[in-house]
Amino acid sequence: MFVLMSLSFTTHSQDIANERQLIWEDDFEVNGAPDPSKWSFAGRGAPDWKCYCTDSPEAFFVKDGLLHLKASQQTHPADSLKYQTGCIQTKDKFSFRYGKLEIRAKLSKGKGSWPAIWMMPQDSKYGGWPDSGEIDVMEHLNFDPFVYQTLHSHHIDRLEEKDNPPYYATQEFDVDEFNVYAVEWYEDRLDFFVNGKKSFSYPKLEEADQKQWPFDQEFYIILNQALGGSWVGEIHDDDLPVQMLVDWVRVYQMID
Repeated sequence: MFVLMSLSFTTHSQDIANERQLIWEDDFEVNGAPDPSKWSFAGRGAPDWKCYCTDSPEAFFVKDGLLHLKASQQTHPADSLKYQTGCIQTKDKFSFRYGKLEIRAKLSKGKGSWPAIWMMPQDSKYGGWPDSGEIDVMEHLNFDPFVYQTLHSHHIDRLEEKDNPPYYATQEFDVDEFNVYAVEWYEDRLDFFVNGKKSFSYPKLEEADQKQWPFDQEFYIILNQALGGSWVGEIHDDDLPVQMLVDWVRVYQMID
């Protein structure tokens, strides 16, 4: 596991390209299962995004330079669930604190489709969700012409301080094309981007404690193509399969 220590960062996002160092990446160049030294199956669980996750190779695989995360109707008779979805993560393999995460991906559309690129705390040092935070770099719902970029914390979800400061934004993207989704993570703020355009910035408030700013610990990466749930709504079988294609994932360390 790579631990990225705090550094002094530039405050000008337009200068980042000249002031960063690549520390971790995956270009998905080898067909078959995703690199097991970097990724693992995220597991099935009760949360909506996780309820149909499967370790079947039909749901997550690398082919022709792309990671495929696929959601479809169930193909394994031994599995009682109607659907199967692809969900992978870097937990216990790679996590970082501060820097830039950038991912180039292409999304499907369909009723019930819910692809996501996000991060969760490696050790949850402030307690269970949402107290240790969540960083959502991209979520897409159904046929929307925009994506969501969102944060979660005790401050946001328990105290309902959702406008102090605003905790999410939506941003249009190039439908049917590959787009680059990114977050720049500093000691005092998180800046979110789609195709290099900033959607919003979430600051650390003055005299903030861990309830507002749990974002001072290592986070790992999750990539998944979910289906349905309370936020996304019903699933239309005629729209399946849907999938998220990922061209590459890159993590940078900011340098002076």
